[in-house]
Amino acid sequence: MTTGLQFSDVRVRVGQSTLLDGVTCVAGADRLTGLIGPNGAGKSTLMRAALGLVAIEAGTITFEGVDLPAMPRRQRAQMSALVEQSGANEVHLSAREVVMLGRIPFQTVWQSAPALADEHAVAEALDAVGMNRFAARQYQTLSGGEQQRLQVARALAQAPRLLVLDEPTNHLDVHAQLCILGLLRQRARAGATVLLALHDLNLAAAFCDELIVLHEGKMIVQGSPEQVLTPALLRAVYAVEASLMRHPNSGRPMIAYDAPPD
Repeated sequence: MTTGLQFSDVRVRVGQSTLLDGVTCVAGADRLTGLIGPNGAGKSTLMRAALGLVAIEAGTITFEGVDLPAMPRRQRAQMSALVEQSGANEVHLSAREVVMLGRIPFQTVWQSAPALADEHAVAEALDAVGMNRFAARQYQTLSGGEQQRLQVARALAQAPRLLVLDEPTNHLDVHAQLCILGLLRQRARAGATVLLALHDLNLAAAFCDELIVLHEGKMIVQGSPEQVLTPALLRAVYAVEASLMRHPNSGRPMIAYDAPPD
């Protein structure tokens, strides 16, 4: 299998700490793949390693059969995009200019102004996340949720074949969470490889085709939400007691957590 994003026996160490230890998993093309696990499990490290932002000590990471971290930075930026947990608070940039940053990998050094294709990509991305009416606003004046939607728009403006998102629902209200995750699922259905980290397991169960569970830097299991989200796994990985139900409309798993004893 050469389609999608593949991690094979990936190990990452920083000093004496092992952040990832022999992780092997796949985020397939045309699928929305969720990366779940408690804080410190290694989710952010794995995603940053995929895009060459964290060096791996051992193993391989490939996308469509090509060594992704070894790819020249400009080439990698033309086919992949990353949305981190907290986007930089760009100073003196409008919302539109922030999204236009996603077009930099496609612009030449002598280009004095964005091309028509750049303008079109930015307008489409702003519209996709419902931020067109904020295009002229200064980025730093926007709420955390509005800034997060712009960071997603910036990634979409790159028209990436590989989209990696670290907690893209951060700061978003319920409506915006559902809209953004629905949008990402559409992109996956259109052929992109989409890997996203989520803390909200009910959102992960509702939207993701596959789930990858990390715990203490190790890959625990990969499979459908129905296969992965079990009371035993939630107890072992998250140290919580929970019951599983089925959504009355979708039939997907829903988690009801048990409150800890007084």
